[in-house]
Amino acid sequence: MSEFDFASLHARWSFPTQVWFGAWRLSDLPAGLAEIGATAPLLITDRGLATSSIATQALEIVKAAGMEPGFFHDVQPNPTVENVMAGREILRKGGHDCVIALGGGSAMDAAKAVAMMAGQSRPLMDFEDVGDNFRRVQTEGMVPVIAIPTTAGTGSEFGRSSVITDTQTHRKVIIFHPEMLPELVILDPELTVGLPPTLTAATGMDALSHALEALCAPGWHPMADGLALTALKMIDGALATAYWEPENLEARSNMIVASAMACTALQKGLGAVHALAHPLGARYDAHHGMLNAVLMPHVLRFNLPAVREQMATLAHELRLEGGDPGTAVLAWLEALQARIDMPSTLSEMGVKVNDSDIPDLIADALRDPCAGGNPIRLDAEGVEQILRAAR
Repeated sequence: MSEFDFASLHARWSFPTQVWFGAWRLSDLPAGLAEIGATAPLLITDRGLATSSIATQALEIVKAAGMEPGFFHDVQPNPTVENVMAGREILRKGGHDCVIALGGGSAMDAAKAVAMMAGQSRPLMDFEDVGDNFRRVQTEGMVPVIAIPTTAGTGSEFGRSSVITDTQTHRKVIIFHPEMLPELVILDPELTVGLPPTLTAATGMDALSHALEALCAPGWHPMADGLALTALKMIDGALATAYWEPENLEARSNMIVASAMACTALQKGLGAVHALAHPLGARYDAHHGMLNAVLMPHVLRFNLPAVREQMATLAHELRLEGGDPGTAVLAWLEALQARIDMPSTLSEMGVKVNDSDIPDLIADALRDPCAGGNPIRLDAEGVEQILRAAR
């Protein structure tokens, strides 16, 4: 047990942006709006949360402070260009001066993209994270974001990008600008208590994949490595508890913070897990976190020859016993997934990859920006090997 009482613990941090942590911090939303100088917010969430008590409560809190918030919730589980442009239209028509992003990764990504697109004249896909495309953004046309996550997984509330599906090409595209980072994040673990077990598991695996891929990414970034290792230790201690004891506020608190840390660490890089999850999610409209969970053991097995040192460090931190550290970490990962009832193949999660789809999936994975962060250089043969093993 922790020395802290998570029912009453409140904290303020300023890394990597302003963070207000604590149970019931949702009630501080009006103070947050005042902090960023906003008076006409647009609350953006997804279809699943649109009629939830959380969304209703957030709107009522803002109204009680004398403001009239707008409300947009036409956001799919894998948000699309059309979702973003519809949200921008609501923002412009309502004269809103900020966005409140409420929900999981889908709502966060859509909301950040809407806020970035508020005053842009170019189409959204012109800002794909390729080269210096981000310099095309007219920063004076962006509005600030307050992010309030209701899951512990994507950590998108600490991200400077959004993953948006281009329905014309069936690609998931990363839209990036440094100022897409929300100005304020409210981490309220109480908002995750009602998360169904399956989503607790899948979003938790998303956070784990961010930390693991960041740790394994090539390059020297000790700060990111430290965040990733700590996040992995916290997830190891909290995810199964949050799954089996959904009202355990300590576990929920550790998961929502670990998710944030893992997302901050991923600026070091991601790899084949995300390079494959993006095209799979775009083509089959499957849950991103669950895709990551299925792909992770197969990618780790593929990458083990290149990450021996990282696996030795991680095995030591997790106090894993046995011979080869890489084998021990792989066994730990598969055991944790089994404890939270995660599927082990794509077909088990309902994703049927046809042989005819494989060439396009390989091509999309290889041109995904995350492919460059894999510790072993990816080629068509390697991607196909991983994909067929996970199928």
